[in-house]
Amino acid sequence: MEKTLSSQQIYDGRAVKLRVDTVLKPNGKTTTREIVEHSDCVAVVVLDSKDRVILVRQYRKAVGKTLLEIPAGGIDPGEQPIASVRRELQEEIGYLPNKIDKLGGFYAAPGYCTEYLHLYLATHLTPSRREAEDTEDIEVVRVPLSRIPDLIASGEICDAKSVAGLLRVISLGLKGS
Repeated sequence: MEKTLSSQQIYDGRAVKLRVDTVLKPNGKTTTREIVEHSDCVAVVVLDSKDRVILVRQYRKAVGKTLLEIPAGGIDPGEQPIASVRRELQEEIGYLPNKIDKLGGFYAAPGYCTEYLHLYLATHLTPSRREAEDTEDIEVVRVPLSRIPDLIASGEICDAKSVAGLLRVISLGLKGS
C-alpha cells in the first residue's frame, strides 16, 4: 500500500477537483499520483413492462460523440442514492419507478478517479412530467432487451457504466415485469 506524504489540490471546479499526491511506494521510492475527485453517482438500467430498455442519447463533449447510455447522474450532497435514482429518471426520461433494486456498484476509473457508481434496476414505471435540466439535451430511446448484446458488440453502446449495467441485468436474467 502507498503512504501519502503530501497532497495538493490544484483545481476546484463545479464537477471535479484535481489533486496531486506525493506517495511513498512499498519499494521505498516516491512518486506522484494525479487524482480526480468526483462525487458518487447512480446509474440505472430502466426496463418497461414490455422488456424494453429505456436509454438516453446525448452528446458528450469529453469524447466528442453522441452516446447511447443508461440514465445516470450525480448524487447531491446529503442525498441518498435511491432519491437520486428517482430524481434522475424524472429529469432524463420522464418516469418514476415503483420498484428499484440495487445491483451493486463499481468504480468508474480507479486508477485516477474517486467516483463510485451505484448501479440500480428500475421497473414498474409510472409516467411523470419530464424535468430535464437546462444543460441537458436528451433523446429518450426504447430498445428491446434482446437487442442489447448486439448494440454492445457493435459499439453503439460503448460507455463503461452502460455496458456494465446492461450486462449485469442480462447475466442475472432480470426482466421488466
